[in-house]
Amino acid sequence: MASQPCDGCGESVSIAGGIANIWTQESRPTEGIVLELGDGTEHFLCYDCIDRLPDDREVRAADVAALDDRA
Repeated sequence: MASQPCDGCGESVSIAGGIANIWTQESRPTEGIVLELGDGTEHFLCYDCIDRLPDDREVRAADVAALDDRA
């Protein structure tokens, strides 16, 4: 299975699909998604980091950068 680092915490996150696991038939769920933020930037975040984003205003790149400081 392929993986990608989370832009918030830096942890390696599983990405489902693609050819990476075609021969092993490994079935692990995707552990993150790419979000387009209010300032037009895109960030790949794990679900734990998504839960830590502010929900009372539009999220921006600075909020993603602050996730690493709160980990």
